[in-house]
Amino acid sequence: MKFSIDRDALLKPLQLVSGAVERRHNLPILSNLLVEVSANSLKMTGTDLEVELVGQAQVHGDIQEGRTTVPAKKLLDIVKSLPEQTELKIEQQDNKWLLRCGRSRFSLATLPAEEYPNVDAFQSDIEFTLKQGTIKSLIDATQFSMANQDVRYYLNGLLIETEGSVVRAVATDGHRLALSHRALEVNLPEKQVIVPRKGVTELSRLLDSEDQDIHIAIGENAIRATTATAVFTSKLVDGRFPDYRRVLPKGGDKVVIATRQSLKQALTRASILSNEKFRGVRIQLEPDLLKITANNPEQEEAEEIIDVEYQSQPLEIGFNVSYLLDVLNNLRSEDVRITLLDGNSSALIENHVEEDSMYVVMPMRL
Repeated sequence: MKFSIDRDALLKPLQLVSGAVERRHNLPILSNLLVEVSANSLKMTGTDLEVELVGQAQVHGDIQEGRTTVPAKKLLDIVKSLPEQTELKIEQQDNKWLLRCGRSRFSLATLPAEEYPNVDAFQSDIEFTLKQGTIKSLIDATQFSMANQDVRYYLNGLLIETEGSVVRAVATDGHRLALSHRALEVNLPEKQVIVPRKGVTELSRLLDSEDQDIHIAIGENAIRATTATAVFTSKLVDGRFPDYRRVLPKGGDKVVIATRQSLKQALTRASILSNEKFRGVRIQLEPDLLKITANNPEQEEAEEIIDVEYQSQPLEIGFNVSYLLDVLNNLRSEDVRITLLDGNSSALIENHVEEDSMYVVMPMRL
């Protein structure tokens, strides 16, 4: 194997595929990247057996085809530390990968490409194409509500659902739920799959050009996303996601319209004196007024009052302030709509105008 490549052309796909590599793994070859050179193209693959990322770059110079595996982290650290807009000359000699750049020279140990694991053959059930910005906004609007290391393993991921001309993402950790949908230009059958947390994170990193297309293919056991320069594949979580429709609050007759920014700032200030462990704040509603109070074991207290649109009976309810702030950080309109039933029922929070996302936050006893 022998080729030349621009440092900047190598760095971007290298950073992308290195994200899939597991740092501490029982199999040494899984800390390596599979590197394949053919014609004038370099293909790099990283995997942890759950998520696989494939990136490509153009090579030039005196090219000799070949394939091998090289240590992902060491290669990434070397390339990042080299000067920008320089040329790298790379060749393999026996079981060493030699990289030269100006007066710098590095020799990396390789492992045989034949030992590198192949991700199972992929067969898709449904496929669709949309803009990268669309799928990124869908992930960003929901992923913060995924559970983290919950024993209910199916909550440690993102539900992707297709239904007719709609693709929907849903995440919940049992205390809050985020739901968002986007319109498609095709009609698809109804299908639900759960993408694991790491798969969601790596897919989001792949999306760097809002207006470029991304092709999504969903199979029985895996999901694959293809862009012009990379291919992402992730195994799916084998489990049944809770019926999110049953969690959406019904019958709420108390509606609050608040300016998102002023509510967010008031909650942020009040949270400073909330109990660090439970993060609870009390919200009291009266006609056209919303009062937030927080206190902690040191007997410190914060109080915030803001003007809102509210015409129903007075109501008092407690929430985890972190959950409310997460929602307000991800809503986009100037005003938010909060629908409540009583002090013991979940709140439904939405953009006041656009209705492509909704959030459910369970109350806290304070």
